[in-house]
Amino acid sequence: MNHGRTMPAGQGVQLRADCVADSAGGLTFDVTAGGACGTAHLVLRRRDGDEEVGLPLAPAADGRLRAALPSTVALPEGRWDAYACVADDEPLRLAPGATDLRALAARIPSGSRGHVAVRIPYATRQGDLTVRSWLRAPHAEAGEVRVQGAGVTVRGRLFGTGFAPGACAEVGPRHSPAAARRIEVAVDATRFGLSVGYAALGPGVWDLWLRPHGESGPRVRIARLLDDVADKKPVFTYPRARVDTAYGPVEAGPYYTRDNDLSVSVTACPSPQ
Repeated sequence: MNHGRTMPAGQGVQLRADCVADSAGGLTFDVTAGGACGTAHLVLRRRDGDEEVGLPLAPAADGRLRAALPSTVALPEGRWDAYACVADDEPLRLAPGATDLRALAARIPSGSRGHVAVRIPYATRQGDLTVRSWLRAPHAEAGEVRVQGAGVTVRGRLFGTGFAPGACAEVGPRHSPAAARRIEVAVDATRFGLSVGYAALGPGVWDLWLRPHGESGPRVRIARLLDDVADKKPVFTYPRARVDTAYGPVEAGPYYTRDNDLSVSVTACPSPQ
């Protein structure tokens, strides 16, 4: 099919795509176009694999081309780099233009499909457009994270399943074969609350998990995904506390990982000289 539009050619020219998110979790991309005729697509390439998703670019207002990524189109979890491709030409890397993600900040998915899908476009350090996608089934969304004394309290909401008798949480060492430590969890319908004390944790990184059906059910990573911030780590920062433990004095505190999962970092304090 010939759309009657193509991309501006020329070396050193990087195309820009405006992005708008909708409340259902879909994305719309508008790319400035001009020049000769040609069939154009917006291509999303998964960075750590060989998967591609091609979206037709069709004429829209003001001489631009528009592609839509509906929430119903599966986009496996990962980072997807955005390109514009015309006919058989080499794909051109896209840069982010104006971005409207206001709908994501107020989005509360139903979870009726048993999973939560999140897509957030962002600019890489090189100034390119990439879409960060999450697909969690089920999903435990972290809400309020409150640091209190020698521990942290987390409140959140469960999507895609319900709580069963025996529901609990776990804090597990990421780089150690040691067993995870069980944590009591308070539940109210789809909401949960838990507290982690630092004194029982040795140095290392400890990941937070929810077990909504108890130890025999799914292990659900606690994360913060339902907003418009692609990288939570530098944005949501929390104070660290100095705590005496059986392993010696440590400094500990919660943080969000590169994938927006919630963890606790514990670091041994240097011995006094």
